[in-house]
Parts: sequence; structure tokens; C-alpha cells
Amino acid sequence: MSEALENLPSLATPLQKAGLTREDVETIVAGTLEECDDGELFIENRQSESMVFDDGKLKSAATDYAQGFGLRAVAGESVGYAHSSEISIPALQRANDAVKSVALGYTGIRAETPSGTNLQLYGNENPLDKPDFSTKLQLLQEIDAYARDRDVRVRQVTVSLSGNWQSIELIRPSMPSAFDIRPLVRFSISVVVEEGNRREQGMRGCGGREGYHAFIAPQNWREMADGAINMALINLKSVDAPAGEQTVVLGPGWPGILLHEAVGHGLEGDYNRKDASAFSGLMGKRVASPGVTVVDNGTIEARRGSLTIDDEGTPTSSTTLIEDGILVGYMQDRQNARLMGQLPTGNGRRESYAHLPMPRMTNTYMLSGEHIPEDIIKSVDKGLYAVSFGGGQVDITSGKFVFSCTEAYQIENGQIGLPVKGATLIGNGPEALTRVAMIGNDMELDPGIGTCGKNGQGVPVGVGQPTIRIDQLTVGGTAS
Repeated sequence: MSEALENLPSLATPLQKAGLTREDVETIVAGTLEECDDGELFIENRQSESMVFDDGKLKSAATDYAQGFGLRAVAGESVGYAHSSEISIPALQRANDAVKSVALGYTGIRAETPSGTNLQLYGNENPLDKPDFSTKLQLLQEIDAYARDRDVRVRQVTVSLSGNWQSIELIRPSMPSAFDIRPLVRFSISVVVEEGNRREQGMRGCGGREGYHAFIAPQNWREMADGAINMALINLKSVDAPAGEQTVVLGPGWPGILLHEAVGHGLEGDYNRKDASAFSGLMGKRVASPGVTVVDNGTIEARRGSLTIDDEGTPTSSTTLIEDGILVGYMQDRQNARLMGQLPTGNGRRESYAHLPMPRMTNTYMLSGEHIPEDIIKSVDKGLYAVSFGGGQVDITSGKFVFSCTEAYQIENGQIGLPVKGATLIGNGPEALTRVAMIGNDMELDPGIGTCGKNGQGVPVGVGQPTIRIDQLTVGGTAS
């Protein structure tokens, strides 16, 4: 459950860890932002680790520690930014000298201070504290042995485990510091099977903003290993995917990655302010079939994409983007919201102290509809049922996308048939939304494995959707 910030144990802030007090730096920050519309001092400490067990041995093990600050000054559309891995008064003074010239574009309208929150959407447990290294290594060995014993066709097992513990602090003059601690873990199992001269792969993963314990429990990792093996064995039976325009049914959960890429990025504030999105100028207009409602929600406890506050200090929120097919909102950071005359939505995110914040998704998903998933499958005479996706490409301006399916099946006469390989979905995000014909009542979020890239920055995100049917979607296939 959420807990009040004041009930958390007392923890040293990044500034305190650097041996400084707020009074030490506030004068410099105030001088930097005196004639600016907005800005902040962002300070970060980060610890991370990763382990990969592959082909029966520990392939890699790494730990890292990073700290630093970013000083940002915003005036109109101009941004000055300087960052350093050295948190000290001299470094801050040099940063001030580098960014304060942006004040030449000052509009005289200062951005409002973010409101506070007393909610914490995740605990402050550091995943790197426990279990210890030897216990984690033993776990990876056990998973490897289990997967190999499950089926004689298993040829390769790859298990990866990663943990991250981030502590951030934001300082603006004449307002309390914003402070957050963010745990994050990711766990995945990949299996390669071989039969005759054919090899196929299956993968399962999970993660979230808590310690390892929930994810590495025996029941969980065994289910993951079994799922990866089953997926690989199913792929051994796959046939070439037929190409052409088809009815496509997308399964619940992870297939929401298509929604995230093909639609979500186009609803971020910066693209729309610059008229660079396929959705630009469509506020209040129908952009999807009736029944399609899409939200971005950063307030779901312990989810991979959730944040108590974003990287500008704004509390996250649940933002409705499309309601019953009508475009009603964008995801906003502070700068783009101010320039568009809107309110920040808690979507200002950055990869680290060395990066500028910008509008980014948190957990983006489509809400459930009223159809039973089995009835959706039964409604299709001939089509494709896509359960999982791999890589994809999207053009934000046009909305065009290409996604490869890693698990998909034929639909014949209302029944799920043979698995297929080599299927790709090709289309246009806004157009695909208008072709949604049926929406299931089984909305699921992904298991916690997503990372989103934008302008060279990667941040953890969540996706989700119910089972949906899309008519007349182009499928690229390998069948001759």
C-alpha cells in the first residue's frame, strides 16, 4: 500500500551525501533562476548491478555507482543546461556561469511551483542489499539446471538479473526540496530449443519498483522458465506467416507496446507543440473507434513506469489521453505545458542527471471494453492472433509503424490455429485506432520489462491493453 513520505525512515539526501546543505547551494540556484521562467537543480545518486548467466556459466557481473547534478534554466523556448559528476560549490558556480545567459529570453511569467505529495508509491528498499552475491549466483545456476532438466531439446539458457537504486533531489528557491528514492529490478529467462536442424527461442521477464524477493521466489521463476520453454517449443511448430491485409487480434498485456509506440509518443506534449505529431491539431476530435479509452497512469503502486514525483518534482497522475475515441489530453512536462497554456501532468522525465527532462510516458494502456476475449477470437474467420512483440519502428510525424511478432498464431474459422513465424504488423497508428472493432474485458499490464527510448534517453515504462480486434491491418509474412 502507499505510505506517507513522513513515515519513511530518515535517509540522507543526495545533497547531504555530498556534504552540502540546502543553504550552501540555494544562493547559487536563486541567482541562476532569478530572471528565468523555470528551472531547477536536479541531484542524483544511483547504484546499479547486473548479472547474466549464459550457457552454464556466469557470463558477466557488474556493479556501478554514479552521482551528479544537472542545473537547468528555462526562458521561453530556450533552455540552458549544465551537468557534472562533481557535486560541489565550485562545480555549481561553473554550471551557473554556463546556463544563466538563457535569461535573455525571459518572458516575465514564472512557472508555478509543483504541488507536493505525501504519497510514496514504492518502498525505499535497496535491491542491491539482499540477497547477497553468492545467493544470487546460486539462484541463476538453479534456474539454468531446472530449465535444462525440463526438456531434452533445451540447448541454451540465459538468465539475467538487474537492480537499480536511485535517490534524487530537486531544489528551487523558496520552496521545499523534492526528494524521492526509486528501487527498480528486472529479471528475465531466455531459452533456446533445438529439434532436428531447427532452433527457436522463448523468453519471459518481469520486474517492478521493489526488491528482488517477489520476483525470484521459486514459484515465480519456475513459472517463468516453464513459460519460456513452452514458447520456444511452440515456435518449433510454427509455419510461415501469410502476408496481406488481415483481421488482427492483439492479446492482452505486453502487446500494448504497439499502442505505446504507435500512439503514445504522438500524444506527448513536445511533439504536439511543435506540430510534429500525427495527432497535432486534433484535440477534441475523434481519433479512434468508439469505446477506445487510453490513459497514462504514473500512480500505480510498484509498477515499472510509476513515479511518486517526476524528474521535475511534479507528482505523477492518471491522465486520460483518448476518451471513448475522442482526443482529450496530452502528456506534459513543465516547459511544454507552460508554452501550450496547459498544466503539467507529471510526465517530465530524464534518464539521469546528465540529461534534460522532456515529456515521456509512464504506464500507458487502453482500458477494458465489454467483449469476452473468446468471443473476439470466434468473430474472426481468418486472421492473425498476436501475443507478443519484439522490435519495431515508428515515425512520430506520420504515425507509420512496423512491428515484428515474436509469438503469433493463425485464426481459422474462429479458432486459434498453428503458430506462425516471420509476421510483422505494418500500419499507421491513428488509422489503426479507428479500425478497432472489438475491445475485450481483460485488460492486463505487462509484466514489468519495458524501456522506452526517445532522443537518446531510455527510461523504464509500463504498457497494457485488453484483447482487441483490429480490422484491415497489413501483415507482412514469409509464406510464398
